[in-house]
Amino acid sequence: VFFKGCPLSCVWCHNPESQSGRPELMLRENRCIGCGACAAQCPQHAITVADRAATNRTLCRCCGACLDCCPAEAREIVGRSITIEAVLQEIERDRPFYQQSGGGVTLSGGEPLAQAEFTRQLLRACKERGIYTALDTCGYAEWAILDQVRQCVDLFLYDLKIMQDARHISAVGASNRLILANLVRLAHLEHNIIVRVPIIPGFTDDSENLTSLSAFVKSLPHPVAVDILPYHAIAAEKYSRLGRAYALPHLLTPDGDEMSRIKSFMEQFDIAVNIGG
Repeated sequence: VFFKGCPLSCVWCHNPESQSGRPELMLRENRCIGCGACAAQCPQHAITVADRAATNRTLCRCCGACLDCCPAEAREIVGRSITIEAVLQEIERDRPFYQQSGGGVTLSGGEPLAQAEFTRQLLRACKERGIYTALDTCGYAEWAILDQVRQCVDLFLYDLKIMQDARHISAVGASNRLILANLVRLAHLEHNIIVRVPIIPGFTDDSENLTSLSAFVKSLPHPVAVDILPYHAIAAEKYSRLGRAYALPHLLTPDGDEMSRIKSFMEQFDIAVNIGG
């Protein structure tokens, strides 16, 4: 279950459509055939057509009037309001798969804790139905919020990125102090936690950051596992479809040898490290 809205703004974010808490228009301009049907339906007159449709995003209200009339399926609204009951109906459809695979429901985003009450109620409803729950979080929330949801979380997938606070602020737009403090508290309470570290060349992969991060994980009051996740460029297309420029168009994905090197480096701190996850 993907939530929209995130308190961070990571420069490498691979889900840019989840940063804003509002519905957004995504375009596949290469599909557009220039038929003009969308322009005829738009009540805001936000669309003009030459060879292809061009949308004035300032005028667009994401009402969706242009979607169904597009024969090329070139237009999409990402994000919708939904009730907990409707989400649970979709979750229940996959229950046979959970039972067979041993899996469950993962709340991700965006940041689920940015919609704290909805997240709390959804997690509680899943637990009442015997569904295994995982929370994928950046940890940037007041402890009172985490404290309310944690009892209904079977597994925390907890992001750690940059340990030096000034660098963290520069790269993701917020301090890491609350994130680190919350992780210590969750570990002290012996929750099941996997720390997820995105390996972003030039941002998170230097020896200083990896050393500080590994030492911090080792110091936690209860053991946690670590997944290191290689950067990938799949997000570049998403930014284009949102009408936004991607800040890191030339960044390369770390190869297998580099990921193995980082894994070995971090394992020197006597922590369990896995590539991927």
